Amino acid sequence: MSTTSLKLHDALKQRAAAVAQHHGMTPHAFMVQAIEIATRAAEQRSSFLADAKAAHENFLATGKSYDGDAFGHYIKARVAGKETSKPRLKSWRS
Repeated sequence: MSTTSLKLHDALKQRAAAVAQHHGMTPHAFMVQAIEIATRAAEQRSSFLADAKAAHENFLATGKSYDGDAFGHYIKARVAGKETSKPRLKSWRS
């Protein structure tokens, strides 16, 4: 494992140490956990944006997507545990 040095303003360092102590952690463990959480969130956001871009490009290429109301009813039924069929793609081009 490699070593990384962080330069923190005194106020932030004190806040991090206080929160870490409150949670029964060392400041080091708290900072490692915080970096892990921030990294995971950034990776998930990047993945979400890539998926959204691909979906948008697919829509532009095909002109097809799901009707929002129909898909909403489908999701609500699935969450409620009801067996239902996925709505069909709708063409939005004339």
